[in-house]
Amino acid sequence: MMTIVYRLILVAAILLIVLEMTKEKELKYQINAAWVLIPFILRALMLA
Repeated sequence: MMTIVYRLILVAAILLIVLEMTKEKELKYQINAAWVLIPFILRALMLA
């Protein structure tokens, strides 16, 4: 049960990061958001 809740929280955080990344105009902030996104995706897939 906790794993499901953990994954749901991660998916929500991933969605928020992607939304912010698409709204951002400057490329350096988009790249920064992409770097932040990588560990979240790996954790959601339980690979790291």
